Amino acid sequence: MDPPQQQRAAATPPPLPPTQSCDSFPILTIVFAFMVIASLAIIPSSSNIKNTLSILHQVPEGHVGVYWRGGALLKTITEPGFHLKMPLITQYEPVLVTLQTDQVRDIPCGTKGGVMINFGKIEVVNRLRKDCVYETLLNYGVHYDNTWIYDKIHHEINQFCSSHTLQQVYIDVFDQIDEKMKDALQGDCTRYAPGIEILSVRVTKPTIPDSIRRNYEQMEDERTKNQMSMAREKSRADADFYRVIKEAEANKLKLTPEFLELKFIEAIADNTKIFFGDKVPNMVFDQRLLGNFLQNVSRQLPGERQVKSDT
Repeated sequence: MDPPQQQRAAATPPPLPPTQSCDSFPILTIVFAFMVIASLAIIPSSSNIKNTLSILHQVPEGHVGVYWRGGALLKTITEPGFHLKMPLITQYEPVLVTLQTDQVRDIPCGTKGGVMINFGKIEVVNRLRKDCVYETLLNYGVHYDNTWIYDKIHHEINQFCSSHTLQQVYIDVFDQIDEKMKDALQGDCTRYAPGIEILSVRVTKPTIPDSIRRNYEQMEDERTKNQMSMAREKSRADADFYRVIKEAEANKLKLTPEFLELKFIEAIADNTKIFFGDKVPNMVFDQRLLGNFLQNVSRQLPGERQVKSDT
C-alpha cells in the first residue's frame, strides 16, 4: 500500500457498533401506563386530584355521588359503592344525605338596649333529602349550607336580639330561642330549598359584659336565698298548723264526763281554803253543783255525736 492510500485509511473513522432493536418500547409504554393508573387508584379519596383524574372512585356510605362534566352538573346520582367515570372530563363529589350537625360559632349581635353580646356556638341538626340533591346543588352548589344555615343563623340571631332587651334574651325568653330559630330556618328552607330539613337547633348561653353578668349573678343569689327562706317559713307554718289541728282533735276526744269530773275536782283542790267558824259554806260540801254540771255535759255530748253521725 502506497503512502497516499495509507493516509486515507488512517483518516477513515472506524465503523459504529450496530444499534439495539426498539422492540422494548411497547413494553415500557405498557409499564408506564400501568404505573399511572395504579398511582391514580391509590390517591386518597379526599384529594381533589383524584376526583378529577381517577377512573375508579368510591362513594362512602351515607353519601351519594354527584358529577360535573365541563362544569355542568349531571343528573346522574350514584349510590354508595365503587363506580367508574371518565378522567379529566368528569369531576366527582360525595354529598352527605344523612343527619349532620353544623356548628355556627362567634355570632355577635346587639340587643334592643344597645348592649353587645356574643353567642359562642349554635348547633343546627339538618339533613338533605336524597331525592332533592340535584335541584339543591343546581341552585346553591355543594356548599348549600353556607347560604341556608350559616348565613341564615347570623341573620336570624341579629333580628331576634334587635327586637328584645338584654333581660329578655339572657333570662326571660332564652328557652324559646331554639324553637324560634328552628321555625325561621325551616320556613325559608321549605319555601326556597325544600330538600333541606331542619331537625333541631341548640343555642348556647350568650356571653355578656362582665359587669352585667356579675349583677345577674348577685340577683340570682338573692333570689335563691329568698326562695330557701320562704321554704323554711312555709315548712314551720305547716308544722305549727298540723300541731294545732292534732291538739284540737285530741281535746275533743278528752271531753268525757269522767275527764271533766277529774278536772273539776282538780280545780277545787287547787283552790282549797280553810274556813273557821260555826257555819261552813255549803258549796264546799254540796255535791249538787258538780252533779248538775256533769249531767248537763253528758246530755250535750250524745247530741253532738248524733249530729256528726247524721252529717
